[in-house]
Amino acid sequence: MLKRLLFQPFQPRTDFGLLILRVVAFTPLFLKHGTEKLFRFQHMAQHFPNPLHIGAAPSLTFALISDAICSVLLFLGLATRWAALITFVNIFVAWAFVHHFVLFGPQGDHGEVIVLYLAAAATLFFAGAGRFSVDRLIVGRSGVRGRLRQHVSAD
Repeated sequence: MLKRLLFQPFQPRTDFGLLILRVVAFTPLFLKHGTEKLFRFQHMAQHFPNPLHIGAAPSLTFALISDAICSVLLFLGLATRWAALITFVNIFVAWAFVHHFVLFGPQGDHGEVIVLYLAAAATLFFAGAGRFSVDRLIVGRSGVRGRLRQHVSAD
């Protein structure tokens, strides 16, 4: 058994990899930033950055939607591409206008983690949630491509 497991040719498991990416990347985002915004909204609204000049409360509301709601959606694999897009935009705006693209050094402010969140969100935007997701339960096994094939075959 161990020999077969160790020496079997590698077979990629994309769907399982996407599940791991969703869980490992977006659980900490929710636990750290999402819960902070959920439970301390009133306190944070007084001093939250306003990088797009739309007001501190609207900026915090968008960040709350991204960090709390969208991270849970990404964890579940529900509305994955929309949630990934919203999360990507929020994190990119924060990195660009608040953190000024600083990646290393004392002013880096965890820039490497920001890049990892951006990469995870971009990956899920392009790849989708995978087979182990609520999206897959809703759309079904064939997905959009299967319905397109059925529609084209019927014509």
